Amino acid sequence: MGRLSVDLCGIEIDNPVIPASGTFGFGYEFAEIYDINCLGTFSFKGTTKDPRFGNPTPRIAECSSGMLNAVGLQNPGVEKVIEEELPKLKEVFHKPVMANISGFSVDDYVYTSEKLDKEEQVGWLEINISCPNVHGGGMSFGTDPEAAASVMKAVKEVTTKPVIAKLTPNVTDIVSMAKACVDAGADAISLINTMLGMRIDLKTRKPLLANTTGGLSGPAIFPVALRMVYQVAQAVDVPIIGMGGVSSAEDVLEMMMAGATAVQVGAANLVDPMACPKIIEALPEAMDRYGIETLKEI
Repeated sequence: MGRLSVDLCGIEIDNPVIPASGTFGFGYEFAEIYDINCLGTFSFKGTTKDPRFGNPTPRIAECSSGMLNAVGLQNPGVEKVIEEELPKLKEVFHKPVMANISGFSVDDYVYTSEKLDKEEQVGWLEINISCPNVHGGGMSFGTDPEAAASVMKAVKEVTTKPVIAKLTPNVTDIVSMAKACVDAGADAISLINTMLGMRIDLKTRKPLLANTTGGLSGPAIFPVALRMVYQVAQAVDVPIIGMGGVSSAEDVLEMMMAGATAVQVGAANLVDPMACPKIIEALPEAMDRYGIETLKEI
């Protein structure tokens, strides 16, 4: 095993750098730019039981040190993902991939999870109970410990692969949410998803986003993400995948020092499609600078 390798729920990955769901599609578009097999893995586009067109436009807005998005889980639905997206992905990515799953009811999560659990390419199921841009699902499960636990318990009953709970930062107590998910069977925790924000167009005097609010991502939220990863790492005994504004090798090391086993990179992919390979390439030098022999020792 190399200096950069880490163990994520019993699956050894070459390095801890994972493009975050919603910023990497189903991988094959990025495969036209570089060999995506250099990645530890990636979390593919948030998938729901049924196809979703997403929210009305405009649904992206820039802001200082970050961006707002209200895409609204646009995806072709789990059947099309299995029939069309995964076969295309298999041609360009030869490692286990992380399936990101969203829903609007416990039954939705169960249906989609059970389907994707059977796919050979899928190594982990990342259960998104944290999307702030849809109504009646996503974050509504992620702000109530009992609701979050009910999703985790139901998904675990129909799956065999590691189940990762992806949590929202839009809560008062992130630790209680993480504990509820782990107590219900979650094998790992992903955090954080985007923070709820908005912008106003001064000329029209209306919100820039058609959805009014959206999820804030990018460097602006890194300190909040780091704090939450640290708090959760002190409270639960499962791997943590840290994310939120990660854009450099130093950010990866900082996240891992806070308690993360692996790190997801989101908005940085939209600024620079080469962000992840650049971070992976820079990691050994950054490790040398801080006297780190292997990432596992952190």
